[in-house]
Amino acid sequence: MQELWKLVTSPRHLIVFEAAARLGSFTRAAEELNVQQPAVSASVKQLELSLGVQLFLRSHKKVVLTAAGQRLFADVARALEQLLVSARSVQQLARRDYVTLNASSAFNNYWMMPRLADLHAAHPGIDLRLQSSDREPDIDAENISLAVRRGDGNWPGCEAELIAQEAIYPVAAPRLVSGLSADFTLSDLPLQRLIHLEEPIRDRPTWQQWFGHFGLTGLPLEGGLRLNDYALVLQAAMAGEGFAFGWKHVTDPLVTQGLLAAKRDWVWESGRGFYLVWSRKSPLGPEAEKVRDWILDRVQADMAAKSER
Repeated sequence: MQELWKLVTSPRHLIVFEAAARLGSFTRAAEELNVQQPAVSASVKQLELSLGVQLFLRSHKKVVLTAAGQRLFADVARALEQLLVSARSVQQLARRDYVTLNASSAFNNYWMMPRLADLHAAHPGIDLRLQSSDREPDIDAENISLAVRRGDGNWPGCEAELIAQEAIYPVAAPRLVSGLSADFTLSDLPLQRLIHLEEPIRDRPTWQQWFGHFGLTGLPLEGGLRLNDYALVLQAAMAGEGFAFGWKHVTDPLVTQGLLAAKRDWVWESGRGFYLVWSRKSPLGPEAEKVRDWILDRVQADMAAKSER
C-alpha cells in the first residue's frame, strides 16, 4: 500500500481519472464530480507526473486515452465498481427496514422456504433476507436481526426461544427403506451406506454418537459419503445415496411428502435444541419483531397440529 500511495499520491486522482476516461471529457467529468474543470485537469496531470506516463491525448474539444491510459482505466474502473458494491452492502447494514435471518442452508431451504408464502400473506411489507452460512457469525457485529442456533439456549448477550428439541432418526430414500428385510434391526444399520455430516466449524453430532446412545460402540464407520452441508446431506439421502441423520423438525415434512422415509422408532433425543436467537444489546426493529413472532407462532401451530394427529 505504501508503494501505491507513492504512485498515485491520492485516491482522489484515480476517481477523477476514471470519470474523465469514461466520459472522454474533463469538462463532463468536472460536472459529474461537482468540481471545476481546472481541478480535474490538475488532478489528472498530477497522476501522470506520479506515474511518469501520459494518460490522455488532449485536443481542443476532447481527450483520448493513450495505451497506458486504457490499461489503467480498465483496472481502475473494475476496482471502483467493486468498491461501490461493497460500500452499498455495508451501508445496507445500518438500515432497520429489512430483516436478516441467519441459519443453516438446510433450515432456510426446508423450514423457511415452504412457509414464506404464509409470512408474506401475514406481513406483505416485510423485506426478509435469508442468510445461509457455514459458521455462526456474531449477531451484533454483523447486524443480524435473527438467527437459528443449536445449543442449550444460552448465548451471551442474546435472547433465545426454543424452536425444536433436537431429535434425530435415520432417513433415506423410500425405495432404499422399503428394500430392507423384515428382520432388519438397528445393529444392521452400520452395514448400510451412511451419509456423514462434517461441518467445518459448527458442532454437530456424529453417527458414532448416535449409535453410542443405543449402546453400539466401537463401530467401523469410516466409509460412506461425507458432506459439509446438511442441505446436501438431505439431497443425497433423497437421491438414494444412503442413510442420513434426520433432524425431526426439518425432515418430518419431507417424510410426510414421501421424499424421505424414516426409522422413527430409532430416535435419539440429545437434550439440546434449536433456538431462535436475537441480540439483547440492540433492540429488534418492528419488522424484525413481526418475523420473530411469526416464526414462534408457526412453531406453536405446527406442534398443535402434530398433537391432534
